[in-house]
Amino acid sequence: MDPEQARERLQAEQARVQGLVEGMRGEFGTAESDDISELADYDQHPADTGTETFEREKDLSILEQLENELAELQSALERVDAGTYGIDEETGEPISDDRLEALPTARTNMRADDLRARDTRQDELPEAPR
Repeated sequence: MDPEQARERLQAEQARVQGLVEGMRGEFGTAESDDISELADYDQHPADTGTETFEREKDLSILEQLENELAELQSALERVDAGTYGIDEETGEPISDDRLEALPTARTNMRADDLRARDTRQDELPEAPR
């Protein structure tokens, strides 16, 4: 993939994700002043409080994922600047354009990901009885 084309795509995605992060933070700004525990908490059913807590935690989890995505996009832009974008960090082989098109922040080829996943699954399997 052409480095300038990659940079433009990464910057566009970075702007999109940054907009989502800022939007969520803006919602939290007004929600924080309302806080989950109201002054008249006694008139609120415990299930309602539980639902509010769940929704708040879900939103915070989404925000964390978006912030992680922003960090990955920034890292990919740094790899473009360093001339290492599109090179597998484990094998040093080129990452296919199709993979970079599907996952612009990819650090490895599918093979490396598959091997790592297989090794992880092998580590999790119980030992066979002797």
